[in-house]
Amino acid sequence: MRVLVIGCGRLGSNIARELDQRGNEVIVIDNDPTTLENLGKSFHGRSIVGIGFDRDILTGAGITVTDALVAVTASDEANVITARIAKFVFRVPKVVARVYDPRKAEIYHRLGIPTFSPVMMAVNRISEILSFSHLKTVLNIGSGDVIIAEVEMPASFDGKAMGQLEIPTVSHPVSLTRDGKTMLAAPTMQLRMGDVVHLAVSTDMTDRVKEMLK
Repeated sequence: MRVLVIGCGRLGSNIARELDQRGNEVIVIDNDPTTLENLGKSFHGRSIVGIGFDRDILTGAGITVTDALVAVTASDEANVITARIAKFVFRVPKVVARVYDPRKAEIYHRLGIPTFSPVMMAVNRISEILSFSHLKTVLNIGSGDVIIAEVEMPASFDGKAMGQLEIPTVSHPVSLTRDGKTMLAAPTMQLRMGDVVHLAVSTDMTDRVKEMLK
């Protein structure tokens, strides 16, 4: 996969190195040449000094044949502009932008620009930890409307069937881990206290799942 990473701060450089180590072709753009040093000597991709939303810079970086673009500069506005250009002008298949302000993230998401807000991610995670110890989000899927949650089965579910975790349009069991072995979930499986189950959950229904697991 060919990926453009716009912004080479702490997050951008880490994303670029991770993608590079996984065998992807990575091109990093940042307007500050000193930040490109964050990539380190082990980075095998390209680095370009320039403005991330400059069309000439993007064209020179090969955006017309790019599979994905990640905009993670320190500026919400720059990230969104870059994402819009990539998505609507150059038709890059996969585009995502970091937006610090959660209010802006929601607005841009409605406009069809995939965004993520570190602030809201942290708020949701902290609230989750404080309010319910058994449920942990391990993956956001697609637009973020569905999550994969890791659930440690409480004593109240000892002996119950896996099928009792299935609620149409709310939650769907995916896998069961017991004694270090993971298997696909089946409705007839008998649960034990301490089992770890991964559930696909609608994000707006997490409170209902938490109530179910009490």
